[in-house]
Amino acid sequence: MGRETLLSLLLLLFGGLAAQPLVLWPLHPMDSAAPPQRAERQLWIRLWLPVLPILVVAAWLGGWALREPDPVHTRFDHGVLVVACLPFAWIALRAALRAAWALLHEPAELPVCTAGLWRPRVLFSPFFARTLEDAQIAAAWAHEQAHVRHRDPLRIWLAQLATDLQWPWPSASRRFQRWLEVLEYARDDEARRLGTPGVDLASAILATARRGAAAPARVGQRRAALDAALLGQGVALQRRLARLLAPLPEAAPQVSPASLSDAQALGVVLGVLVLSCALGATYGPQVLHVFFAWTWSV
Repeated sequence: MGRETLLSLLLLLFGGLAAQPLVLWPLHPMDSAAPPQRAERQLWIRLWLPVLPILVVAAWLGGWALREPDPVHTRFDHGVLVVACLPFAWIALRAALRAAWALLHEPAELPVCTAGLWRPRVLFSPFFARTLEDAQIAAAWAHEQAHVRHRDPLRIWLAQLATDLQWPWPSASRRFQRWLEVLEYARDDEARRLGTPGVDLASAILATARRGAAAPARVGQRRAALDAALLGQGVALQRRLARLLAPLPEAAPQVSPASLSDAQALGVVLGVLVLSCALGATYGPQVLHVFFAWTWSV
């Protein structure tokens, strides 16, 4: 079998097997008193934790492929390997198709949202703006500008991709929805700290939600896309409005002294991947030889 073909099959099999246990691993509950900025960062990390083993396995197999001849001459049962990969291949294909659909599909016509992966921009319906007061328009604009500064459409698209790679477990979807909710809290607080009154933002959100309720299909379509929209539903909307009408909490540091910064965390992940690649190049042939011998004996 060709080295690249075998590498793809092994990535699907070992990557899927490595990710699934972490999806089911119970995580301790979030601190309800944590500032939204810190809670959003912690939830973002939790979204990606089950996906990290896939990257480690990919780096390890990449190291193995650097030393393996092409084609691979080791004897193994091709049928067993292909059948074992099918469930994880379906999950990966589904995630890729949903990610591509979000990129290619025309976004729903929303009253106000932030769209665009590389160059996010605020889209504000002029027809909807005519129904708002100037203070509401300014509040909605300030909130969406916070989404622009943090490139949230790109982050939403990546978070949806990470969630789809953990399908079909409902815990992954719950983490994603919780992160979306806390993300809006964080952007609300950022807009308020820059001078936007909470009551104006609350009234703008309520008006947007009422406008969106007139087209429920489009609202559902938005959740499968990648726009950051000024929307909310049910109990989550009630909690958000209550927060905006309450006094703004005291500002807290984004990162506690005991935690890693984003750059440090990225450095740790890259270091682990480099180490995995080196281990795969050193011990990969021996480990996979045992695995191939087992598949041949099945």
